[in-house]
Amino acid sequence: MTEFDQPMPEASALPYSRSRHLPPYRGIVAVDAKDFTGYPAIEHGVISRSVPQVLQWSFERAGLGEVWQDRRFPDSTGDGYVFGFDPGWMPFLIHPWLNTLQEVLTEFNVHSVGTVRIRLRVSLNIGPLPDAGGEFDGNGTARNDTHRLLDSRPVKAMLAASNESITHVAAILSDRCYQDTVASGYTGRHPDHFIEVPATVEGKRFDQQAWLYVPAPSGNLYDRRILGDAVVGEQEGRKAEGEPTAGRGQGRRAPRTAVNQRGDGSNMNTGTVHGDQRVTNVRGDSYGGDRVEGVKFGTIHGNLGDIVNGAKNEHRR
Repeated sequence: MTEFDQPMPEASALPYSRSRHLPPYRGIVAVDAKDFTGYPAIEHGVISRSVPQVLQWSFERAGLGEVWQDRRFPDSTGDGYVFGFDPGWMPFLIHPWLNTLQEVLTEFNVHSVGTVRIRLRVSLNIGPLPDAGGEFDGNGTARNDTHRLLDSRPVKAMLAASNESITHVAAILSDRCYQDTVASGYTGRHPDHFIEVPATVEGKRFDQQAWLYVPAPSGNLYDRRILGDAVVGEQEGRKAEGEPTAGRGQGRRAPRTAVNQRGDGSNMNTGTVHGDQRVTNVRGDSYGGDRVEGVKFGTIHGNLGDIVNGAKNEHRR
């Protein structure tokens, strides 16, 4: 064999260079203990050991011991734990496992008075991840997004704002996880148990729609500090108009339709306007005032005044 008869080098992992098989789809569950760094360093080891123990107890009590025994690429994160599993089990992790985890943590914290108390954020996701038994299996976009969801504002704020003696678990589901399991009817929880939230992480380029679920809520799930004014305003507007809410799986956005409003001697603006808006002022028996053309998005806070987007034609008499 001459130097020119050498075989072609093996193809690299360079993306977009060639087609290859997708990795198997896996469900991913990740948990984090609230305020881990707030505990004295001497207690960190206790928490790190206790988290997987609590998870094992909860899976066994929920009748899902098989999921725990067959977990893929398990890993301790110090203040939490993550592993992959057959996504066919995902409906059962949403219910009954999350509720069972709440029960187990309630008992654990009652018996640990004066020592470590554990409250957990839980993130659930589905996606393709390498899983061939290798050392670096389980790494990929779906895994990264799972951890971003776990660190996102809504689930952190929900656990922080709730009563620490009542709410021990706050879960966040990726939109894919919700659509495949809850909206499709495979989970033993009605869609109205879930709230759609914008999941963002401070200092990270991450912004996804996700779904919040709290097995034992305390306080107000619609707290504006948690969901944000835009989310609350949209949900309240839909309820007032008799439209299906996002949690019912009937579509996540209100349709953009024209809105016509009339007010005696003034402009009138209520709720969230989707699509075109036309406002006509009426003074006595004469029709005049301002005509507003164009498209308005979002929620109006305060008085609209004489702000006009588009053409403004005045005909007064």
